[in-house]
Amino acid sequence: MSIEKIRKSLIYIVFSFLLTSNAFSISPKDFVQQTVDEAAVALGQNLSKELKIVKLKTIANKSVDIEGIGLYSIGKRRKELTDTQKEEYLDIFKKYFLKSFASRLAQYSDPKIRVDSEKYLNKKYTMVSSVLVATDDKPEVKIDWRVITKDPENPLIIDVIIEGVSLAKVQKEEFNAIIQNNNGDINALFKNLLDFVNKD
Repeated sequence: MSIEKIRKSLIYIVFSFLLTSNAFSISPKDFVQQTVDEAAVALGQNLSKELKIVKLKTIANKSVDIEGIGLYSIGKRRKELTDTQKEEYLDIFKKYFLKSFASRLAQYSDPKIRVDSEKYLNKKYTMVSSVLVATDDKPEVKIDWRVITKDPENPLIIDVIIEGVSLAKVQKEEFNAIIQNNNGDINALFKNLLDFVNKD
């Protein structure tokens, strides 16, 4: 193959890649709507709670920055961890997060979430505003989603703010309290999270 043909082939490959990338880009607002719709379908199906939890864990794995939330949750103490401790913590936290997230959400049956708008915060974050639609026995709930958008091709949820309360911040305060109540021992947090993961 001549150099000219190779050059044209490379240009074609690069151009095709750019077209494919643009085709798969998604706005933060659409990303959140797509995610909550997928969760609603899982919850609306006539499945056992166990199967719903499996489906919700799959959704969370691909749409949430679990590692980012985990590191934020232990605050400045993450800098004190050895590489081994950090790896152990992130492994435990992922299991803890997925079980906590899925088991709580599985209690809902076909929740209706309306995504209304998005607000660009900076190059890294976009805030998406939505509402959990009111029912006969439950009031409307305002839900904001902080989405990492530094990579437009791979947006991820980093925090959920319910009626002005950041779930990531609440979790960070809980983790800090556990550590402080155990004389600053990070292993006490590890044990607490493991106990939750292993609980039936």
